Amino acid sequence: MIEILKSILLGIVEGITEWLPISSTGHLILFNELLGNKPPEFTASDLYIYVIQLGAILAVVTAFFHKLNPFSPKKTSEEKHNTWQLWFKVIAACIPAAVIGLLLNDFMDSIENWQVVSAALIVYGIAFIIIEKMNIKTTIHDLNDLTYKNAMVIGMFQVLSIIPGTSRSGSTILGGMLSGCSREVAAEFSFFLAIPVMFGVSFLKIVKNLDLLTGSNIVVLLVGMVVAYLVSLASIKFLMNFVKKHSFTAFGVYRIILAVIVIISFAFLGL
Repeated sequence: MIEILKSILLGIVEGITEWLPISSTGHLILFNELLGNKPPEFTASDLYIYVIQLGAILAVVTAFFHKLNPFSPKKTSEEKHNTWQLWFKVIAACIPAAVIGLLLNDFMDSIENWQVVSAALIVYGIAFIIIEKMNIKTTIHDLNDLTYKNAMVIGMFQVLSIIPGTSRSGSTILGGMLSGCSREVAAEFSFFLAIPVMFGVSFLKIVKNLDLLTGSNIVVLLVGMVVAYLVSLASIKFLMNFVKKHSFTAFGVYRIILAVIVIISFAFLGL
């Protein structure tokens, strides 16, 4: 029962933080530390932390189903063509992360700790503040205007997200904005990039940890995924409405404040 309650809490954390540029994996690692949750407890395992994200991914598929569906009878031939082109750009952008992520997967697993997470929170928090102040000229206001070159640049930024605490959405949104994307386009493309990447990462974690998939653990995982799915639907809607009127500066400030809290808590208070 305790694992179910932990899974509900972590599902809420995942649903809120996955789509905001504040690092969901970093938050899950930190919450596990605060809960005193350590292996062999299932909710502290890599399998749980990464596979729970599938619930959040299903929320993207639900929220953007029409935009992502190239077979929709409600779309014209041109709209179906543009949808296929969007998927091809997503796949192209995912290639760098797939290759480099596989090569560095074990190393990154070994450095999942509060020191790395807090450093990444600060670095990317500062990056968001600086880039927003640069007021980069926006030339891409629609996903159809995104070129393969733009997609590959964003894909290279996604590679940086393998560092714990960086934030996959944070990295790709920054890459999108530096490529001239509006905040809305950068956020949406970031959502879509997550679909193949997170399915791939989850598959890898499942293959490496098949021994953890017992009956009770599967129930715990499914509970977390369902909660993450429901909370993600609200989180996605919030972010898309937020970026229409506001910059990402607030998220940059949040990251820095959180990093300071983490450093004080773990370095000085001995949590």
